[in-house]
Amino acid sequence: MSVVSNASPLINLARIGKLGLLRQLYGELFIPEAVWHEVVIEGVGLPGAVEVKAATWIKVQSVTNPLLVRALRQELDAGESEAIVLALEMESELLLMDERLG
Repeated sequence: MSVVSNASPLINLARIGKLGLLRQLYGELFIPEAVWHEVVIEGVGLPGAVEVKAATWIKVQSVTNPLLVRALRQELDAGESEAIVLALEMESELLLMDERLG
């Protein structure tokens, strides 16, 4: 099963010490580069940064359709846009996101 995640589920689960639940449920998880950047680079010192960086079961994957990402960016942020596109490109069974508009 391929599962893609946006930043918020990672951050919120890390905040309560339960990021490992995702590994228990799905084995491995894919995130786009924008989510990695948001959580690990911009989020230094915040919940999730260290946990996501150390999680070998979280794989960073590049999107290949920047035009679709750009179209989605009109309504969504970079992480959400790339997560949606990555889920479509990978034909993922599940996309973890807490954004209603997304």
